[in-house]
Amino acid sequence: MTTPDTSDLMTRPPPGAAADLYVGEVMHRRSRPKAYEFVYRVFNIVLDIDRLAEPPARCRLFSHNRFNLFSFHDRDHGPRDGSALRPWIEEQLAAAGLSPAAAQVRLLCMPRVLGYGFDPLSIWYCHDAAGDLRAILYQVKNTFGDQHGYLLPVGDDSAGPSDHEFDKIFHVSPLIAMDARYRIRTTSPDESLAVLIRESDDDGEFLVATLTGERRVMTDGALIRQFLRVPFMTLKVIVAIHWQAIRLMLRGVKYTNRPQPPAEGVSTPPHPARKDAA
Repeated sequence: MTTPDTSDLMTRPPPGAAADLYVGEVMHRRSRPKAYEFVYRVFNIVLDIDRLAEPPARCRLFSHNRFNLFSFHDRDHGPRDGSALRPWIEEQLAAAGLSPAAAQVRLLCMPRVLGYGFDPLSIWYCHDAAGDLRAILYQVKNTFGDQHGYLLPVGDDSAGPSDHEFDKIFHVSPLIAMDARYRIRTTSPDESLAVLIRESDDDGEFLVATLTGERRVMTDGALIRQFLRVPFMTLKVIVAIHWQAIRLMLRGVKYTNRPQPPAEGVSTPPHPARKDAA
């Protein structure tokens, strides 16, 4: 594991900031058919979707819907047509009977770096008017340009970790078959970020992935430090995905042809939140 970067811990971001920076790692560990593990440094941002046009204080290197060293573009998320994200997420929540969860929505994602973006997983944390987490949308992308979202309610204990279990219906990796099931544990990011994903099939669990991070003040200095720490991060993500896939295929892991993505852009799995998922 790498040594945590503490250079931006002198000043904590205020609660409810328009944009927060999270610095950490992503880890993948497969147990079969070939044991394999990798860890990469990454950084993510968490944005209040109602304050996208509000620039973070002391931050000129991050922009909304325009080119910069780091940027967030509406067309990378939600319906991916460049339209406003608020009406789209309200529509998804209403269709699932979760309209109260639309009071405040925070989006965890990777920013574009020098105009290039690829984000395998973005997470929408949806809160009610009292500030309680009531729904989570896991929006997954693959390298073929497809996207699908899994929208799930959060149980009454919204202050603790949210555990969800549901069937996989969206093709992510050609080295993992579709007949699989996810268990995901996460909490709405605060001082830290933690996402745990377990994937299993009829023979049991075969993949564990984690995303972790610590919150930083989002300033020009902090962004430059992350650019130097992980240069061209989003390009590295797409390159790393293909590189790891090649290494696994060379070790004999079977390639699975890509099926058609689900007709609906967002599904609401019928399985309720669980408290024994991890």
